[in-house]
Amino acid sequence: MKILVVGSGGREHALCWAIRRSSACSALFCAPGNAGIAAVAACVPVDSLDVPGILAFCREEGIDFVVVGPEAPLVAGLVDRLEEAGIPAMGPSAAAARLEGSKGFMKDFCARHGIPTARYARFTDAAAAKAYVEEAGAPIVVKADGLAAGKGVVLCANVADAIAAIDMIMTDRAFGAAGGEVVIEEFLTGEEASFFALIDGITAVPLGAAQDHKAVGEGDTGPNTGGMGAYSPAPVVTPEIAETVMKTIVRPTVEGMAAEGHPFKGVLFAGLMIGPEGAKLLEFNVRFGDPECQVLMARLKSDIVPLLRAVPAGELDKVAVEWFDAAALVVVMAARGYPGTVVKDTEIRNLAAADAVPEAVVFHAGTRAEGGRVLAVGGRVLGVTARGRDVGEAQTRAYQAVDLIDWPEGFCRRDIGWRAVKA
Repeated sequence: MKILVVGSGGREHALCWAIRRSSACSALFCAPGNAGIAAVAACVPVDSLDVPGILAFCREEGIDFVVVGPEAPLVAGLVDRLEEAGIPAMGPSAAAARLEGSKGFMKDFCARHGIPTARYARFTDAAAAKAYVEEAGAPIVVKADGLAAGKGVVLCANVADAIAAIDMIMTDRAFGAAGGEVVIEEFLTGEEASFFALIDGITAVPLGAAQDHKAVGEGDTGPNTGGMGAYSPAPVVTPEIAETVMKTIVRPTVEGMAAEGHPFKGVLFAGLMIGPEGAKLLEFNVRFGDPECQVLMARLKSDIVPLLRAVPAGELDKVAVEWFDAAALVVVMAARGYPGTVVKDTEIRNLAAADAVPEAVVFHAGTRAEGGRVLAVGGRVLGVTARGRDVGEAQTRAYQAVDLIDWPEGFCRRDIGWRAVKA
């Protein structure tokens, strides 16, 4: 089977790494890929948002199956176009992808179907949003409605911060068109976790939980990023909580989307806050997380291709998921300055030595190859991942690999997994 993975980040490298091991995969391509992905797949110079280009490549190459990694092409309707062309694809339709593409749509959907989430209000007028904040008080959360690469959420300790966040999102358009509307939510307390399920429109198969570290600084301080590291399993998601999440969040979503005429097919990623009242939904994503995908793929024992193929085929009831009896942890190495302005095209050395650490693999997120060198071209650049008997051992191995990488212009947090190790 010829398979195309769409995307260029660490999530897509992890997916390619897992797919390449499948006996069902005869040829693997990635559009556009990166320097690390090139070691396991043929990289195709087609942007992930170039729908006509992707369709043309699939026809020319005779692609049998497409796995769409990032959210933007899903929201833009890539899967719809592929299916219209008779090419099976793993991912939701544009209508179903609104669960991530519009936070306002997601919150209204939850209200319609009784899914536990924070109280909220939606605004397209900045003055009205500010008036609401002044009446509601703080702490409070301000979110850009649309896609903002994981950075459109501002946790505000006081009213002044919330008003500044509204101005940044709606007036200054820090996140572009995503800031045409804001969702303002009550501030939930507890411990965050990420829960994943594969869904074929009817059947939902849980893929377990992970915890990521959004803040750029150690001790979970500083501005939010796309994610500075993650680990799985997440101790806070007990078997009892996992079943509650399936019962109160995942299954009602599957049933609700089907009832509204937009069956969800793909990966449903529920961002959770687990507090005194149990698990509440913070947000939905409609694809694997990045960097959570890296740790899930490291733990997955099953052949991933039959699992993914069962989603568009509506056959998840015929497959089972098997995991290694192990934990996994990923440390993100980012370019200095991230999540602000970064210097690009700096050289990364000694990657082979890091890859040689037992149970470790370096997933590339923002790299390109030039003249035999690997250059950093993004904010989050590498995802150094390792497996171990528990989170502590996985952490030790991941940092052992990190310390072998020669990249003075990069940095990482040194405390990824601290909650699980401390526990």
